[in-house]
Amino acid sequence: MTRIAVAFRLLLLGLCSLVLVPLQMLALRLGLSATLHVLPMWFHRVLLRIFNVRVIERGTPPGKAPTIVVSNHVSWLDIPVIGSLHPLSFIAKSEIEGWPVVGFMATLQRSVFIDRQRRKATAEVNDALAHRLVKGEVVVLFAEGTTGDGNRLLPFRSSLVGAAQTALMHDSVERVLLQPLAITYTRRHGMPVTRRDRPFIAWYGDMDLAPHLKLFTQGIPIDVVVTWGEPMPFNGSRKQATAFAEAEVRRALRVA
Repeated sequence: MTRIAVAFRLLLLGLCSLVLVPLQMLALRLGLSATLHVLPMWFHRVLLRIFNVRVIERGTPPGKAPTIVVSNHVSWLDIPVIGSLHPLSFIAKSEIEGWPVVGFMATLQRSVFIDRQRRKATAEVNDALAHRLVKGEVVVLFAEGTTGDGNRLLPFRSSLVGAAQTALMHDSVERVLLQPLAITYTRRHGMPVTRRDRPFIAWYGDMDLAPHLKLFTQGIPIDVVVTWGEPMPFNGSRKQATAFAEAEVRRALRVA
């Protein structure tokens, strides 16, 4: 019965993709901004519904102001979880762009890819992010720079927050907001998530992605709490702004 259920879920996802992916490709080609921002959100919502992931949202999501969302990072599942809540795009490591299926979907999401091995990568990505912010978009930055095990928060990096300063140099931009975001996976199969459960949800280090995807397709119910912090106008100091966001995320994780 499990195999039949998995096959059924994959079939539903495939049918959804057949409808939404071509529409997103067309929207990207024609530059239909309203459509290309909304379609990925619909896709993520369908994905989570099919595979029994329940998102509990707290706080107020970003408004219409240009915003850098500064978030912790636990799993590949963070992408559809956040992406289901608000029209936005992500900053992703360049390796993801070459991954089968995942890289294609990240491109359709209009992700900004960064090659951390190149010295000029940060400056180039800051320029790309600033261009998005000037257009009033919301971009998610996983400030730890990698996924963690979900048991502790890694120090936030401030380098890409500098895109806010670049955006403010444009006359059309009066302010850029930094908004903290905390992601906590709280329940699995209806039971509170413990340290023993973390490896089934968190994806970090040299862990293989395939087992995570296999477990995910089984549709084991997962609850995740997403807490939006209060946005703060960027004050010109990326280190100060990043420290503020990290402190807010730590606080939210403690009470989730």
